[in-house]
Amino acid sequence: MTTLALGPSWLDPDYLINTFGLIGVLVIVFAESGLLIGFFLPGDSLLFTTGLLVTTGTLDTLPLWAICSLIVLAAVIGDQVGYLFGRKVGPALFKRPDSRLFKQENVEKAHEFFEKYGPKSLVLARFVPIVRTFTPIIAGVSRMNYRSFITYNIVGGVLWGAGVTLLGAMLGKIDFVHQHIEKILILIVLLSVLPIVIEVLRARSQGKKAAAAAAVTPDEGGQGPVQRGRHAKR
Repeated sequence: MTTLALGPSWLDPDYLINTFGLIGVLVIVFAESGLLIGFFLPGDSLLFTTGLLVTTGTLDTLPLWAICSLIVLAAVIGDQVGYLFGRKVGPALFKRPDSRLFKQENVEKAHEFFEKYGPKSLVLARFVPIVRTFTPIIAGVSRMNYRSFITYNIVGGVLWGAGVTLLGAMLGKIDFVHQHIEKILILIVLLSVLPIVIEVLRARSQGKKAAAAAAVTPDEGGQGPVQRGRHAKR
């Protein structure tokens, strides 16, 4: 099977699986789930390709259920490591507002995010590249309740790790998928970054609305811009 390299050849899922096998898949899933260095790795397309290769017999080291179980385990452990890193080391690293990795205001925003959306954010973040890498770390920094964290960590790990892999395995039985695998992988990447695009557009829209509201907000004396202009003429 020939796939399209979405970036450098060493980030192509087909190349990674053929070169490093199942061990490579598990290491990448672990790193992308909770290590700062794993945010650029191809998680979604890698899992989809893994399931597809299992179905076609190219990756036949273990049965599909065992591979899914190991992927889920790697994802859950990865998030666990990220959470502990954020809880133990995070506050010391991110204390200063001018930190190279994070700003203090970003930590505060993350805390507000968890307060607003609750533990379900851990599940949703699994399906968003980059965000899924930093979410467990921020959860640790924000001192998220550990029982809630581990529960939703497992739920997210199962839905993402097993879900995307099984999707690749099921679609791998369809000839159309084999004939258009390059387009399928591109579609997966586009769908995975769609939440980021939506969030950026939403933030810009809210910023414009806030700026417009601030422009018409009365000053401390209770007089708006028009009223101040009339007072100056007097």
